[in-house]
Amino acid sequence: MDWDEMYRGRERVFSGEPNEVLVTEVADLAPGQALDVGCGEGADALWLARRGWHVTAIDVSRVALERAAAADDTGRVAWVHADLTAMAPPAGCFDLVSAHYVPLRRAEPGVLRGLLAAVAPGGTLLVASHDPAELTPREGFDPADYYHPADVAALLGPEWTVVADEIRPRARPARYTRDTVLRARRVTG
Repeated sequence: MDWDEMYRGRERVFSGEPNEVLVTEVADLAPGQALDVGCGEGADALWLARRGWHVTAIDVSRVALERAAAADDTGRVAWVHADLTAMAPPAGCFDLVSAHYVPLRRAEPGVLRGLLAAVAPGGTLLVASHDPAELTPREGFDPADYYHPADVAALLGPEWTVVADEIRPRARPARYTRDTVLRARRVTG
């Protein structure tokens, strides 16, 4: 998919509101260093920054990052153009690694390993996706080709404590009505 073209094709792709899973799961965490993976137009990163987090927001679309940076009134976000299949985030640096609706391909397990490694001891991993039961295979897309939060939970070792691994109804359902959510805490390095 050409992500820049997708963003160029519309004035706004997403609502501009932070993901409800992020708001629910992060409200009780003390601010620190956050990595927002697949930040798009930046709503999650800005929500975090306005609550005291220092955020590294990564996306493959320069167009999305330009939009996000233009809305940034915090000075607390580093907007980074990167492809995580070619570059892993720094290991052990983030108190929160948040990946909402990011296509984590099973054929590229290094991306997932890099995200897990980026979580600092005591830090939180938060992964949200659409409920796989609501995803339909179509030309060029098979949901089975991607990691879902429950798949990630099954891969976590003893250095992790799973806080939530569940399917939840969405407060504002649209095309999808349920999310799968994984929240895990890295106990040790």
